[in-house]
Amino acid sequence: MTQKSSGSEGQRASIEDLSPSAKLVYKTLQYEGELTQKQLVEKTALVQRTVRSAVHRLEAADEITSRTKLGDARQSVYSIADTSQETTTDQPEYVRTDAHSSR
Repeated sequence: MTQKSSGSEGQRASIEDLSPSAKLVYKTLQYEGELTQKQLVEKTALVQRTVRSAVHRLEAADEITSRTKLGDARQSVYSIADTSQETTTDQPEYVRTDAHSSR
């Protein structure tokens, strides 16, 4: 069994454990940047259900992140997780503080 450790080495180990379709979705996002599920279906030639499953697995493994698409709240945009900021996950607190201090 491969254990996920911190850093890029742990990231590689967890990606290696994923299905071929999840790896394809990950590599497509890595190469293309932010994409919706519909765009992932078009770029990978996988069916919608397979892409949806791959996205869920990648999100559960913290390999990708999603955000609501501007202009269409029904869609999500997916991108590779920024692992360089794993240790600074408390940053939103100071962002909220800065937002209040400007008033």
